[in-house]
Amino acid sequence: MLGASTSRRYSLLFVLVAGLACRAPARPQDSASEKLLAQGNSALRQGHFAEAFEKFSRVTVIAPQFSGGFFDLGLVLVQQGKWEESIAAFEKCLRIDAKFRGAHLFLGIAEYRLNRLADAKRDLKREVELAPQSAEALMWAGIVQLVDGDIEGAVGSLDRAALLSPDNVDILYHRGRAHMLLSQKSYEHMYEVDPKSWRIHQVLAQSFVEQERYEEAARECQLAIQDHPEEPGLHEQLGDIYWKQNQLESAEGAFQEEIRIDPEGISSRYKLGTVSLERSKPEVAEELMRKVLQASPASIEAHYQLGRAQAQLAQYDGAIESFSFVTANSSRADKDILRQSYYQLSQVYRRSQKPDESKKALEVFLSMKQEADVREDKKLQDKLKRARKETEDHE
Repeated sequence: MLGASTSRRYSLLFVLVAGLACRAPARPQDSASEKLLAQGNSALRQGHFAEAFEKFSRVTVIAPQFSGGFFDLGLVLVQQGKWEESIAAFEKCLRIDAKFRGAHLFLGIAEYRLNRLADAKRDLKREVELAPQSAEALMWAGIVQLVDGDIEGAVGSLDRAALLSPDNVDILYHRGRAHMLLSQKSYEHMYEVDPKSWRIHQVLAQSFVEQERYEEAARECQLAIQDHPEEPGLHEQLGDIYWKQNQLESAEGAFQEEIRIDPEGISSRYKLGTVSLERSKPEVAEELMRKVLQASPASIEAHYQLGRAQAQLAQYDGAIESFSFVTANSSRADKDILRQSYYQLSQVYRRSQKPDESKKALEVFLSMKQEADVREDKKLQDKLKRARKETEDHE
């Protein structure tokens, strides 16, 4: 029975092997071997592993000095889960060509499957040296480092992999797990060093927030503030918790206290302005957002909130300018803020007696809303599909 993480690794391994099967293979010197190699790769792509094994085995007999034959044979054996035999094939490949691309990678993966972690780390390190731009090699190096307890090393490898392949969900999964374990390790060490530190309360507050246990989070944050009432960031953290609880008056007070402690803090000023809008204080919000924009004039979010305040104050020209700044910088804007900016523009234009502009803005808003609804539906379907797959993996 496979666990979810084990099944995930088998899945990404299959994808990696399939990708290599589609590459343009190295060519042997004789036509018979070349024909067998082509037939074997075709069988491998179609999942006909027994046939691929037979073809590649014959290549290694006919052309014993052809490294690619042993490499492809190793790939088939990996797909069949025959780890010892695949190791032997990859080692023969590397004896012929010590720099064969991918051989150290799959050798390391096979060694990892047999829990030979030291050997796996060595070979995956060698693959990274030979192919420093290989996100796959860095990912597998990180996976092995994580299993071996080298959390810091795993974070480094997986961070590099994510830079090379930022949208690879497998890399993102393992990277997130590595960072989570590193945080846990850091917090555990912090507790060992000083179990009575106010930082412990701060960490517990963060943990409770992640669990949506907001009352306990607020209590821990208050305990941290009792020990360090002038510590920058603590009152803002408490304000965030109150905001999540929709306790807007308490959030407002916490953000005001944070600004008193750190008058140059931009995020607390922005949050106070947004809460002020929700508390029907547009004049306060306008002043705060202008100060945020003095420090950060390119802030999409601050322009949007300023536009909301101006609209509530019937400053329609100013509101149009603020929302238009967001739409003019659509590539940098959060999709939700961009969509709402078009909606706000449609309303402000209508109040300004500009029906044509209002209609155009509303049409864009409705189009974006429809696209958002489709994306949300797809996310839901994907989530259900993953849940079904994980259930099947555990059965």
